[in-house]
Amino acid sequence: RLNKGLFPGIQGGPLMHIITAKAVAFEEALMPEFSDYQKQVLMNAKELAGELLAAGFDLVSGGTDNHLILIDLTRMGITGKDAETALGKAGIVVNKNSIPFDKRGPRVTSGLRVGVPAVTSRGMKEKEMKTVAGFIKKALENLESDDILMGVREAVVSLCGDFPVYRYLDGEA
Repeated sequence: RLNKGLFPGIQGGPLMHIITAKAVAFEEALMPEFSDYQKQVLMNAKELAGELLAAGFDLVSGGTDNHLILIDLTRMGITGKDAETALGKAGIVVNKNSIPFDKRGPRVTSGLRVGVPAVTSRGMKEKEMKTVAGFIKKALENLESDDILMGVREAVVSLCGDFPVYRYLDGEA
């Protein structure tokens, strides 16, 4: 019964590239650096949540206990879709997301999902989360202004330039 329940519906054959990928991921997860990284992700998420709250945003659950923050945009009168589009123009990748009891459909939504693993992987810390919160606030307060969104984008690019993805290529890692 167990075999029929797993194969072919849930699990396929033992694909060696997938087994290898899992082995590498498990090895990395055992490294002390991975634990440090996870702790920094949580510190960054909590800091960003605090900065967003201080900036007047409503957060689902009032904060975060993980790598994600869910912003309730209802009081601001903007949709998750519009916020996602504006922040995309500003160089900030987020996702529209439903919130509890959302009256808008899943293609529009009243929420915005913000994660911090990408900025943490770049080496950003709590100090930069205040800056990121400011970028989000400025973009969402100026959804219709392409000039302001492009200004935010330039600031985002500048900040990211200080935290390159491939630091090790420059001998910095």
